[in-house]
Amino acid sequence: MKVTYHKILLQKRFPLKISRFVSASCYNVFVRVEKDGVVGWGESVPGETGAQNAEQIISELETLVQTNINDKSISEIESLSRELKISAGSYAGLDIALWDWKAKKANMPLHALLGLPVPKTKTSLTIGIMSPESVIDRVPLLFDNSTAKYLKIKLGSPEGIDNDKIMYEQVLESSKPYNLGLRVDANGGWDTENAKHMIEWLSKRQCDYVEQPIAQGKEKDLKTLYKNRLLPIFVDESCRYSQDIIEYSEWVDGVNLKLMKSGGITEGLRVLATAKAFGLETMIGCMSESSISISAAAAISGHIDHIDLDSHYNLKPDPASGANMINGVTMPRIAPGHGAFLTNENKI
Repeated sequence: MKVTYHKILLQKRFPLKISRFVSASCYNVFVRVEKDGVVGWGESVPGETGAQNAEQIISELETLVQTNINDKSISEIESLSRELKISAGSYAGLDIALWDWKAKKANMPLHALLGLPVPKTKTSLTIGIMSPESVIDRVPLLFDNSTAKYLKIKLGSPEGIDNDKIMYEQVLESSKPYNLGLRVDANGGWDTENAKHMIEWLSKRQCDYVEQPIAQGKEKDLKTLYKNRLLPIFVDESCRYSQDIIEYSEWVDGVNLKLMKSGGITEGLRVLATAKAFGLETMIGCMSESSISISAAAAISGHIDHIDLDSHYNLKPDPASGANMINGVTMPRIAPGHGAFLTNENKI
């Protein structure tokens, strides 16, 4: 098995501001696996996924590959990566590439290889924390001539909940012509008292659910929020691995899976299975990812309740070709593997 890497700068059309930072661009690592004349593609994202930059991702994966993974199963390689303490965001790229290769070798779409249907749930599009004036400009840019029907609003402004309310009120007004479903992600930007207040406030203003209302590490406070909640509560940053779900399963309504924070498809499937076992709803989201990682996520999203696979729509340009929006659904290309690859000018 030959594993090679390609570092590419991904730039956003619109920088995304959340409660903790602003993201305008990042260097992602695209992982290419070749064996028996078949090529699989994966993608790794640095940052809050564990690895701090592209160089660290490549270094960690080189450490893993040099242990001679050639004859090991995907499960065995994943176990080895954990033994070597490879960060989740680094391993995700290799894991996605291995699954892409495996499905291509079987001449099957990845969703079919895994026994999953194609996705049918429409994706959200996302706006970051911004001024009301920016909301007025941004919403038409996203939804004019689009089949998307859901909008995710980032709140948890460092300036406080009054700013959140002003922004959300403008979203309500600006979204009326598009008849959108609205959902909120605070990215842990509220304390428990403000979270309780905002959930009640949003429940009266056409919000479907609230994601990560309080910070990672404060999961015990979810019990307070869950009691008498007026909106469903999902966790994102608090849910990295399947075992995390056990701690707070009685205090949330659902979990948000991201391949980059879980380490790829292998653990991602465990997250989904564990959530379902505990009777929770499921969501799948993304970070600063191209069509390659998005296509892998779309391939496993057929049974997922809520979809947020939109980061590749916000790139200028997307260096890959893969998942596209079809009738509001982020749909993987129906082809062997997850259906995505780097475009010719960027191939290794």
